Amino acid sequence: MRGPALPPEVFAADCEGRPVFDSLTSRWAVLVLGALRVRPHRFAELAGGIQGVSEKMLAQTLRTLTRDGFVRRSVTGTVPMQTTYALTELGAEVTPQVVELALWVRRHAGDIRAARAAHDTDRPIPPAVANRR
Repeated sequence: MRGPALPPEVFAADCEGRPVFDSLTSRWAVLVLGALRVRPHRFAELAGGIQGVSEKMLAQTLRTLTRDGFVRRSVTGTVPMQTTYALTELGAEVTPQVVELALWVRRHAGDIRAARAAHDTDRPIPPAVANRR
């Protein structure tokens, strides 16, 4: 089953959407958007809920998603100061597609793993790699 083709301009090196594709489909962005789809979160909640992400990568991902207009950062004037992240309208519109991609990957992880294994066994192991084993 085939859907509509991508317009030719998205294949161009100077396509303005490419940086957005990169930021929107990064490993951490997919997980951040998935978490924020449920409800707004504070930084520490995201850091504690997304296993494996460093604080540096989480901060960078949130900055990029905020800059691109997908996430809104709100700071309260309380002591201590609290920062909350939530989806914007743009973020709420794109997140279902991003989450669906993540769910598709999860459903097909076994197929992908099997395809990788088959591919890797069909190729001879380079001597430099074989000597490390």
